[in-house]
Amino acid sequence: MARILVVDDEVGIRELLSEILYDEGHTIELAENAAQARAARLRGRPDLVLLDIWMPDTDGVTLLKEWGSQGLLDMPVIMMSGHATIDTAVEATRIGAIDFLEKPITLQRLLKTISAGLARGRLPVAKSANGTFVPVAVPSNVAPVLPDAAPMAETADIAEPVDQSLLGDITLDQPLREARDAFERVYFEYHLARENNSMTRVSEKTGLERTHLYRKLKQLGIESRKRSS
Repeated sequence: MARILVVDDEVGIRELLSEILYDEGHTIELAENAAQARAARLRGRPDLVLLDIWMPDTDGVTLLKEWGSQGLLDMPVIMMSGHATIDTAVEATRIGAIDFLEKPITLQRLLKTISAGLARGRLPVAKSANGTFVPVAVPSNVAPVLPDAAPMAETADIAEPVDQSLLGDITLDQPLREARDAFERVYFEYHLARENNSMTRVSEKTGLERTHLYRKLKQLGIESRKRSS
């Protein structure tokens, strides 16, 4: 699935969005301010960014302008705010944001907007007359440029049967959510055993914040054992 960067100074918002999007199968990276968002963007281009407008150090619109001036605004960015004015939302979309979500964000609206953003894929950018880089509008009848992927063969090969022994107790005949839960249970139990139940190391290995990790283990019904920090 997609790699999504969530930028918001409110820990509750970050955790909520992280949990929702993780359950949708996405890989989530979190940033609580513009400095962390800059570092995350320089490490690699996310498939989509959820960017809060009002942050204490550098606001989201300023960060959006910064990325645009540096040619880094080649990914879909969705702005978020509970206090933004219409003018602010219009300004953000003029700079290069593809949409705007007003807090509190409904689940249906969030998933629909993210799905539309990911469908656009990588956004081409061009240098404007004033020296900044801006996203290039893509005609609606042109297919979006998707992230780099291996070329497809001219004729699809017939899929080989899956070796069930590699899946353990997971069966491909069960519903997707049940199969995913079964896989996640095996995944987290593996890392807990490997890291001697250290929640800090498991958190680092899996890329989940500790709060989200505790919640996920409880959700999966993984036995609560005495875990070292």
